[in-house]
Amino acid sequence: MTEASEFQLKTPASVAADAEAVEILRIWWSKGEPVMVIKPAFNDPRQFGQVLAMAAQHMAHGYMVRHDHDEKQAYNKILAGISDVLNSPGVETVVEEPASGSMP
Repeated sequence: MTEASEFQLKTPASVAADAEAVEILRIWWSKGEPVMVIKPAFNDPRQFGQVLAMAAQHMAHGYMVRHDHDEKQAYNKILAGISDVLNSPGVETVVEEPASGSMP
């Protein structure tokens, strides 16, 4: 997988310097759908929901900065997308093997 450098995500220095940092989620958009690797690292699943809510807020800000969207409207659209999935018939979880040579 090769991405243009402008789209590559970098590990923040604060995370690299934190010996106790834990990666909990990695998501790709592949073949028209999200593909993810997850680690249920919290004892309370509610914490993961809180992380997702914070991610939605940060993503709305990103849409404002990168695409000149209104931040509140972007956030509401993100929430609407979440609601669409939650109210749909269901999402299938498919477990696949890691690619050879992939990062741990």
